[in-house]
Parts: sequence; C-alpha cells; structure tokens
Amino acid sequence: MNKTILVTGGAGFIGSHVIRLLVNQYPKYQIVNLDKLTYAGNLENLTDIEKLPNYTFVKGDIVDRTFIVGLFEQYEFDAVIHLAAESHVDRSITNPMEFIETNIIGTVNLLHAAKQQWEEDYSDKLFYHVSTDEVYGTLGATGLFTETTAYDPRSPYSASKASSDHLVMAYYHTYGLPVVISNCSNNYGANQFPEKLIPLCINNIKHKKSLPIYGDGKYTRDWLWVEDHAIAINTIFHKGKHGETYNIGGHNEWKNIDLVHLLCDIMDEELKQEKGASRELITFIKDRPGHDRRYAIDATKVKNELDWVPSITFEEGLRATVKWYLQNEKWLNNVTSGNYQKYYQTQYTTPSK
Repeated sequence: MNKTILVTGGAGFIGSHVIRLLVNQYPKYQIVNLDKLTYAGNLENLTDIEKLPNYTFVKGDIVDRTFIVGLFEQYEFDAVIHLAAESHVDRSITNPMEFIETNIIGTVNLLHAAKQQWEEDYSDKLFYHVSTDEVYGTLGATGLFTETTAYDPRSPYSASKASSDHLVMAYYHTYGLPVVISNCSNNYGANQFPEKLIPLCINNIKHKKSLPIYGDGKYTRDWLWVEDHAIAINTIFHKGKHGETYNIGGHNEWKNIDLVHLLCDIMDEELKQEKGASRELITFIKDRPGHDRRYAIDATKVKNELDWVPSITFEEGLRATVKWYLQNEKWLNNVTSGNYQKYYQTQYTTPSK
C-alpha cells in the first residue's frame, strides 16, 4: 500500500534507526523526515539512505504551528510517527521551558494539524506517539511498569512527556483521532549523542577522561538495543490497536555502576589494554535533582498481542555498540565539538562530596 508518512525527529538517535528501517523495508512508502537539527539531530546518521527516492528531509520546528499546518497541506500525510522531543533529563533541569515548548506545544501542533488535514476521515490514518517509561516515575526494589501504571513524573522532561501522552489520548477520546502510544525503556546503540551514559563512557575511555557516575551508581534502568526498538515501532505501527499503549522493554535491568564495569571490560578488550585500566577512570559525582531510583518495563502486552521480543542479549548489543563507536571515530569527533563541550563542562565537572 502506498503511504506518505511523517517521521518527526528522524535525524536523531532513535528516529534515524526508524527512518532507515521504513525506507529500506517499504519502498512504496514515502518517508518524510522532519527535524529541527538541534545538537542531537545529525544528518550524518542517514547518509546511507538519503538519496533513495522514497526519502525526503525537511528542516523545521514542530513548535511553529503555521509551518506544521503548511507541511500537512503540502504532503497530505497518511500517518505520523512522532519522535521529535527534547529528551535529556539533565538538560530539562537546566532549561525546562524548552522541554515544555517542544514536547507539549509541538505535540499539540502535530495532533491538531493531523485532525484538520484528515477532516475526521480517519480510514487508514494513524498518529503514533513515541514516549518513555520515565512518565511512570520511580519503582522500589520490586515491581514493573505496566500499561496501567499510574503516571508519576519527577523531572521537567518526564512531566512534559507525560503531558504529551495525555494530550494524544485526549485527541483519541474527544475527536476519535486514531492514535497509539509506546513507552520505551533506555535505548543504546549506534548514533547516540554522547550525553547519554553508554556513548559518553565510550568516548571518555577512548580519551582517558573520567567516567562521571551520579550518586552511588546504583540507579537501575532497563536497557534496549535501539534497532530492536525500531522493529517494535514498526510492529506497533502496522499491528497496534487504536487507543492503546504498548510498553517496550528489554527485560534487562542494570545498575549504572554494574553496566559501566561491563562496558569498561569490553573497552579494555577492544582497545587491547590491561584489564581494569578503564575502571580506574570511574569518578562518582554529585547526584542530580529528582533522580529516579529504578525503572523496569513489563513488555508482556507487546509480546503476547503483537509477537515482539528483543532479538539480542545486552552483552551482544553492548559489544556491537562499542565496536561501532570505535569504527566511526569521525562521526564521534564531529558531534563532540563546539556547544557539546560547553555543556559537558557545566554538567559533569561537579565532584561528589
């Protein structure tokens, strides 16, 4: 079936993997990638597919309502996969207004443009909103987030994403707009901007810089390989039921310090250096405000209803990720210059007391 699909944030980490999968797997789909190209948006992520006839890039801001309405009129989209978001908790603490504008106002602009363009003829239409497990707040030592877990966001980032989730469902219940939502755990893999834990540590080990670990290092997250997330998004897009939420997770909980220890050991092997050398770079720094202790996803629903499960183990995915960053030094150098360096100095140079 011919479709024209808008993917927002398609030059970012997760978005670029989703774009690549759709463009390669569905040659009859026209994929329009809308990205503002902020610090985390990088067209180098898509050089392998940028010349294919079913791919188009548009630079623009979802906060600009007039622009968004015009884009829908120009392309007459059949579906939206909405990934564009400010997504880093630390940045949301420093500049919450940017998160409110992009994650809330931007999402509403897209919802309203879709509603206007489709004029309540919703046959074969879909608005797919990609969200995060952080909207659920924090877990104790036991338990898992399910699709019915009450929202309890603790940071400006997670609060802005929770707000956008609620607005998506409001458009479903009020206007009948066909929507699905997915809430995913932490992603890792190729092309991730090195403000996040895994690529940050890979880059720092390469340059023999300290590895900053918040607090006691025992904050726990569920980790998912980004290519498995892209497959899950594709599955939900084609098979998900309107008005439903699907939790996507890796069944793969790690304390930050244990993850960094494993990463250090893999880096020592890949760099052919003495075992334990990278662990000596670990530095505990002042904890960040409102730091959620544990996230963990119950992905039973997406497994049972849509037959999706992760394809590789964390150890396999982590080693593949390390190899990618080591083999793509030019990409890493390009994204770690300029404004990123200023941000890094501000965020990660406060020692632990």
